[in-house]
Amino acid sequence: MEALILLLFVISGAAAGWLGVDLLPPQTLMQVTNLEGLQWVLGGFGAFFGLIAGFLFQRLRERLMRQVRTMPTDLLISRAVGLILGLLVANLLLAPILLLPLPWEVGFVKPLAAVLSNVFFGVSGYNLAEVHGRTLLRLFNPSSTEALLVADGVLQPASPKIIDTSVIIDGRLRGLLESGLLEGQVIIAQSVIDELQQLADSGNAEKRGKGRRGLKLLAALREEYGRRLVINSTRYDGDGVDEKLLKLTSDTNGLLLTADYNLAKVAQVQTLRALNLSELVIGLRPEVQPGDRLQLKIVREGKESDQGVGYLEDGTMVVVESGRESIGERRDVTVTGALQTPAGRMVFARPSEAR
Repeated sequence: MEALILLLFVISGAAAGWLGVDLLPPQTLMQVTNLEGLQWVLGGFGAFFGLIAGFLFQRLRERLMRQVRTMPTDLLISRAVGLILGLLVANLLLAPILLLPLPWEVGFVKPLAAVLSNVFFGVSGYNLAEVHGRTLLRLFNPSSTEALLVADGVLQPASPKIIDTSVIIDGRLRGLLESGLLEGQVIIAQSVIDELQQLADSGNAEKRGKGRRGLKLLAALREEYGRRLVINSTRYDGDGVDEKLLKLTSDTNGLLLTADYNLAKVAQVQTLRALNLSELVIGLRPEVQPGDRLQLKIVREGKESDQGVGYLEDGTMVVVESGRESIGERRDVTVTGALQTPAGRMVFARPSEAR
């Protein structure tokens, strides 16, 4: 397809150069001794510039297709309407100019005015729709409170959520959707689907189980949530799934959901929005301050000879001084301090009363 587009641009440029000889002034043509040679030269220049135009068109086409595939539907419609209205205004203003009888020497003014006006008003309509297009929500759904708030700029539209493979494999995606914490569309990149398929086809039993579990979960969520779960089929260039996810997050201006600490930090370095679910879990744990009293079951011995270890409901480990003799019992303990480690939080306590 790309080679065919380049070929068409080259042929068009060569034809324009070849036939453009007839547009030269008669005085210039009378001075030319080898008309056929001039046609070949102009045809070669036309083919060269056609090749350059073809490359530029392909880059523009790829960028446009990425935006269209990942753009929210309401924004896509508003931009299209703005572009159409801009072109309509341009052609209405052009009508008097095109009807003017102009001399042949300045006949180029009409097509030049047509091109410039269509480009100017088309781009202006597109940009205005991008900024104010959401006010169309009032026309289509004036009774919706959410539509009014979005149109007035009080409520920001929900950004798409880009899902990492780790969030799918560990099953937390279902919990996030069922709890209602995720708003807007949930986008699954094609690279994530490919990675899950590779895991499902792996010779390692553990990896194969993770891949199949992830694909099964996606199929169930797609059936349950329908069009809200979007599979982005854009195939980005890059090394690894993480780099492709970062490009997708940048193109969609979305929020990357991941359980990978390194991926979340790379996204922050690139000024992309990312949410590390592991940090979210740590942040949602209830605060425990020195002096707080807890009722805790001591389940095993600690590293020191007299220590016992118990766990809070959220999984936080509590090291109890002089708690080794109370293993298997539920005791009242008083918090003496806490320590935040890369693996999580550790709380230190002592028995509230002597045995």
